[in-house]
Amino acid sequence: MSTFTKLCITLSILVSLLASSTNAHLTTNFYCQTCPSLETIVRNEMIKAIKKETRIGASILRLFFHDCFVNGCDGSILLDDTGSFVGEKNAIPNKNSARGFEVIDAIKTKVEAACSATVSCADILALAARDGVALLGGPTWTVPVGRRDARKASQSDANNQIPRPTSDLATLIKQFQDHGLTPTDLTALSGAHTIGLAHCSTFKGHIYNDTNIDSNFATLRKKTCPISGGDTNLAPLDVLTPNNFDNNYYKNLVGFKGLFHSDQVLFNKGSQDNLVRAYSTNGAKFSSDFALAMIKLSKISPLLGTNGEIRKNCRLVN
Repeated sequence: MSTFTKLCITLSILVSLLASSTNAHLTTNFYCQTCPSLETIVRNEMIKAIKKETRIGASILRLFFHDCFVNGCDGSILLDDTGSFVGEKNAIPNKNSARGFEVIDAIKTKVEAACSATVSCADILALAARDGVALLGGPTWTVPVGRRDARKASQSDANNQIPRPTSDLATLIKQFQDHGLTPTDLTALSGAHTIGLAHCSTFKGHIYNDTNIDSNFATLRKKTCPISGGDTNLAPLDVLTPNNFDNNYYKNLVGFKGLFHSDQVLFNKGSQDNLVRAYSTNGAKFSSDFALAMIKLSKISPLLGTNGEIRKNCRLVN
């Protein structure tokens, strides 16, 4: 038996003991013994998904963020509405924009085949978000796991707790602090907008009404986002390299080319200006701070021990 295998078994025993106690907590080795192929399965499925559609990396990352900001990282965003259950998918921040559920379903199917009734949907989402970032050129990090899945969701909490693209800086700082995240975490995590696309309806007010925006950039965005109609037309969050996870988002902000009002307030003669400038010239610092902030985000109010459940189907409670 190799030293690694012995260590894996020892850690798994410790994790098992912790999971059955009131001191249960997330650990990077939670599935070391019970599902050793987990991370390989998730990564391989994310490779296939991103090869099929580059945008899906951003979509999965957004799903994870929206999940964690509503009563913790518990997979509640993945639950479908039923005749007797109203979930979070049709909350205002998610309706017709949250996507990537079929990718999580595909990963879950493969994981269930390898390790039945063992791995939570919440953990799969956390791992998939990490791999999506890494596969698009961003940083990687070790994801603490051991979450269990929620048996309930809250559309009203999703409406109230998920930050809006129209929010001002004070509101954003408060919302992040309410979840144990600092202003630095806010600015680092906002760098997720270096990938992905957004609906015209989410940035229309910024390009037509705000003054803290480059006029040429506003004109460019107005071409596909008319003042009336076109609400579902798409535009890249990062005009420079929309398919690469890099620090160009911050370069955009310094040039007043942030797509959302909530993006540009990070660089608008406020408390985050210096950090935005630092990230715009130091990609390594951004990558490091983003990874640390993602780990903090992933630890928001997880269900542990015997709380919640391990869903067989990520869309439905057992």
